[in-house]
Amino acid sequence: MTKEELKQRTKNFALRVIKLANVLPNTELGRIIKNQLLRCSTSVASNYRAVCRSRSMLDFIAKLSVVEEEADESAFWLEIIIECNLIKKELVEPLLREANEIVAMMVASKKSSRSNKSKIENLKS
Repeated sequence: MTKEELKQRTKNFALRVIKLANVLPNTELGRIIKNQLLRCSTSVASNYRAVCRSRSMLDFIAKLSVVEEEADESAFWLEIIIECNLIKKELVEPLLREANEIVAMMVASKKSSRSNKSKIENLKS
């Protein structure tokens, strides 16, 4: 998957979560979860854009870690929505799968980047 494709995928994830958040119940719990979920899910997309503007390999890896953390937090809030029966499980599960896939992609990218960084350092010495 290219950088541009992943930018679009993370943005689509944020947009889909925004739509889901709009159907959360207008209760104290619903509002708290909505705010938390919106913050972390939109952060996935905005921080991935920052990954694409990294200035170094270390910066790239650090920013990937932020995306990983925000996607994992998104998955957490989606699990809470399911477990509290706030929205039908069938509506939330596709977003939960997408959040977990984004986490997996960021973990794989970090591993690959660390490996490449080590190879480059070994060539220099």
